[in-house]
Amino acid sequence: MKHGLLLAAIFASLPAFASKPVPKPVIKPNADQEQIKVIVESFRAAIVNKDKPGFLTLFFNDKTPWIGVSSDKGLKLLKDKKKDASQPDPEKIFSSDNPGLFMDGLLSKPQHFEEKFSNVRIDTDGNVGVVYFDYSFSIENYKVNWGKESWHLVHTTDGWKITSVIWSMDFNPEPPKAK
Repeated sequence: MKHGLLLAAIFASLPAFASKPVPKPVIKPNADQEQIKVIVESFRAAIVNKDKPGFLTLFFNDKTPWIGVSSDKGLKLLKDKKKDASQPDPEKIFSSDNPGLFMDGLLSKPQHFEEKFSNVRIDTDGNVGVVYFDYSFSIENYKVNWGKESWHLVHTTDGWKITSVIWSMDFNPEPPKAK
């Protein structure tokens, strides 16, 4: 009987324990994460300002892999928009570029370019790092494409450097508005 009363008391107290909210741990960014955030912002600002020298300092070297992957829907849209049948079909995987060629393309055009980042997540052990985020890329405030983007970084004696850039691409099905 005593055991029955003890068990009843224990079971009666369980809802009191269950109703208390479990505090979420506070995760404070470390110094490396803060430094990588600066790299992310510098990348964005260099595109807006068409700052090729500043942009290139963010990378480990000029052979940094630069790979975009079109969604199936985006690839179909590109193929449907192709004007000249003699041109090859667009590829699903775009890898013929590098950071320098990317900036050369921006510099060759008078338009304003901007890449916006959201949901930025950074993971690092102080030696290597990964950044993963949602992005959108705009020309003259027209959102051309968007998707997910990821970078690998290494911590060098000169600070954090990007060693690879990979992103997915969905394309805007609506044409830009006429001016």
